[in-house]
Amino acid sequence: MFKRFISVPKVQIGLGIMGFFTLVAIFGKPFATHVLHRQPTDVFLDAMGVGPSLAHPMGTTVSGQDVLTWMLHGTYNSMFVGFVSAIIATIIALVIGTLAGFLGGWADNVINAFILVFQNIPSFPVLIIMAAFWRDMPLVVVALMVGIFEWTGGARRIRAQTLSLRNRDFTTALRTVGEGKLRIVMVEVMPHLFGIVSPMFLTAIAAGVSMQASIAMLGIGSAGEPSWGLIINYAFQQNALFRGMWWWFVPPGIALALLGFATTMVNFGLDEVTNPTLSSKRMKLMTKFKKKLRMRDSRALPVEVA
Repeated sequence: MFKRFISVPKVQIGLGIMGFFTLVAIFGKPFATHVLHRQPTDVFLDAMGVGPSLAHPMGTTVSGQDVLTWMLHGTYNSMFVGFVSAIIATIIALVIGTLAGFLGGWADNVINAFILVFQNIPSFPVLIIMAAFWRDMPLVVVALMVGIFEWTGGARRIRAQTLSLRNRDFTTALRTVGEGKLRIVMVEVMPHLFGIVSPMFLTAIAAGVSMQASIAMLGIGSAGEPSWGLIINYAFQQNALFRGMWWWFVPPGIALALLGFATTMVNFGLDEVTNPTLSSKRMKLMTKFKKKLRMRDSRALPVEVA
């Protein structure tokens, strides 16, 4: 199944984009520090508000700060929030969803009620209120809060799948022969959850980055930790749009859009693998078959004699 998943073109495109941002997040800050010899706080008085050039490939801000340096540091911080929040949300969803589905009975009812109550808590307003009281909220705390609020949807999907697997013949047979519940869950049930956990994890990464960017765009958070949202916030505070300084806010906007596009492509690829009716190869074969049918029908039509 993994080979089929990797061979889907949509998945390759999505994972390629996410891999690119991950590499930039890992090597971007060292590259800016040791190769470019620049920091986000550096000011270039001879190049204030200039467009892209050889010296500044992404231009500078009105204060003379290099946009490329900001993007390299901002990619690390944004992806850090995305990955940490996704890991937290996935672990919580996997544990709670699997427990609810496999235990069943009153335990399932209690856990499911807890999921439904937690799902109705508005996460974004809570994050804004917390960030307003804690203006310099560290990125670790932001990631933790985003992860705590992003697990409910995945937990419900995992619970539904686990409930289905709990009543399958192979799990019933394993319980009959005396296999422990922990081994059944870890060895037999977990592999069947790949189609749910993988897209949930990737979607949580994009959700975490977007949530952090939304908070930063509102001017909430630590000003000393650049991120894509903080770059856009500064750009709009300085009226970059009306000044025609597109190089200031377009790069972080494109980065956010590409990350969302990447997760969408990977999810489409997972749908093709888990749902044979959506397979691109199957669709191509059906299209060729229909084309042949139309050609055969057109040849079979009687020729009108004048």
